Amino acid sequence: MSVRDAARALDLSRGDWPGLLTAVVLCEVVGSLPGVLTAPTVAEWYPTLTKPAFTPPSWVFGPVWTALFFLLGVALYLVWRDGRGEERRTALRLFAGQFALNVSWTLAFFGQRSPAAGLVVIVALLVGIVATIVAFDRIDRVAALLLVPYLLWVCFAAVLNAAIWWLN
Repeated sequence: MSVRDAARALDLSRGDWPGLLTAVVLCEVVGSLPGVLTAPTVAEWYPTLTKPAFTPPSWVFGPVWTALFFLLGVALYLVWRDGRGEERRTALRLFAGQFALNVSWTLAFFGQRSPAAGLVVIVALLVGIVATIVAFDRIDRVAALLLVPYLLWVCFAAVLNAAIWWLN
């Protein structure tokens, strides 16, 4: 599918591009900032942990999170563009809340070097993602569906986090 075909499928016009780009860049920057802040811990501490056999190679995480933050940005823009009134405010608050939890997970797990704290945060994050999907679905079904890969990855991350906590 070309970019033009995807834009048609999302019902995007030329006037949507500045807002869409802003939402995507915002999600990419905010989402990657905790990783930049905790990079030394990731390099020094994380390799010393006992990890389950299903742990992906380290190089997988960057591309996966980049793609997921892109999807979050597109979903955010669709809700911002199409939502109205209290329904939109609620959806955006839920989005901000779950995103804050996403950032908090990195700071808890890597920043505090605490798989236990990370596990507490990631469980709350899962609840926040589900609530955001429900709120987004009330405004734009495509926006809600764009969050499903994120939900699935965070479910996997929660299982991985729990296994690391258990093994260490």
